[in-house]
Amino acid sequence: MPATTTTTTAAPPAVPGPRMTVTGGTLVIAPAAARPPTRPSRRAPGPYRRLFALPGTRGFTAGNLLARLPMGMFGVSAVMMIAGQRGSYALAGAVTATGLAATALVAPWTARLVDRHGQARIAVPATLIAVLGSLSLIACVRTQAPAWTLFASYAATATTPNIGGMSRARWTHLLRDTPASHHTAMSFEQAADELCFMLGPVVAAFLCTAVFPEAGTLVGAALLLTGMLVFTSCRSTEPPVTKAPRRGSPLRALSPLLPLFVATGVVFGSMEVTSIAYLDAHGLGAASGPVLALQAAGSCLAGLLYGTLRPRSLTACVAALAALMALPWAAAATGSVPALACALLLAGMATAPTMVTAMSRVHALTPPGRLNEGMTLAVTAIFAGISLGAATAGTLVDHLGPTTPYALPATAALTALATVRAVTRTS
Repeated sequence: MPATTTTTTAAPPAVPGPRMTVTGGTLVIAPAAARPPTRPSRRAPGPYRRLFALPGTRGFTAGNLLARLPMGMFGVSAVMMIAGQRGSYALAGAVTATGLAATALVAPWTARLVDRHGQARIAVPATLIAVLGSLSLIACVRTQAPAWTLFASYAATATTPNIGGMSRARWTHLLRDTPASHHTAMSFEQAADELCFMLGPVVAAFLCTAVFPEAGTLVGAALLLTGMLVFTSCRSTEPPVTKAPRRGSPLRALSPLLPLFVATGVVFGSMEVTSIAYLDAHGLGAASGPVLALQAAGSCLAGLLYGTLRPRSLTACVAALAALMALPWAAAATGSVPALACALLLAGMATAPTMVTAMSRVHALTPPGRLNEGMTLAVTAIFAGISLGAATAGTLVDHLGPTTPYALPATAALTALATVRAVTRTS
């Protein structure tokens, strides 16, 4: 006898029908209850949308971006303005190097004052001094003033506050109880750094060539002052100043990490100079800006993506940096400019995750109430590394040609990895 298969069909959801009742011997039929309307499901907001839903964050971020863009403009603008008016790239390079050295000395003191007295109280007058220095530089160049006045004027711009550090301090204050959102905010800040340093030189070069030689410095000073005024006007998000005595030294706390930031600075400075020389040797000097922008673009995209992921260890990030920084060296050895462009794009993708994770270590190690000073020390170490890397790469290019010096950023990245591993073992 064959087996019988029984198929059970799920009943469709019941639809409420008319309700019948008997009242006083009379049948009363009530109308069917209306089915409640179904609401379309909404996707949960992404991490960046949740970030900027916080009150006040859009305002200070707008001011932050306005004030940060000139950071990538001033150096290029000064070189083009001085070289164009005085006919000496040596003088232009010496003036900008002096300004960088002055920033390394002055910036930590400015950051310490910001931590002690508040962002608005210190950042605005410090910015005014820096803007006056830029205007003085323009006047001295235009009037053919003695060379020493150029050095003095540009050195005055060293009082420019670390706007990126102040913005990160605000996020740290607002998101102190939500580590995942804090990670997203730090990734956004690093992506903003890369974007501004990618666009800044392009904007500066356009203004200095298409408008007039002083336009880059003038527009940069106007953007810096406007952005800083907008940023500091957002008082609701400003970290409060604590009256408690400050204990601990940021320099002592961060000393194991500072060699890492110097090494990464060497990566950035040497890669830029070597790539410019390589492209110039291939008759593509005008393409230096767009090709170098690929590295910053890769870092910017990777930073935004990294903000949506769980943070990785600093050792893993620096290991990825060391591996990817070997790609431009290999691409340059083939003599292919398109291969070099792709390698720079890929190499840039390791930069932002490394910097985000390293800055998180700065947050963890800096003594309470001195966060801005700690981050400024890290940035100063990066600038020192950029200067060292650029100078060393220039010397290697002169003696070895434009291909071999690509070994320098790869070696610097390996040095950074060795530094991190040493810090990890001792901590």
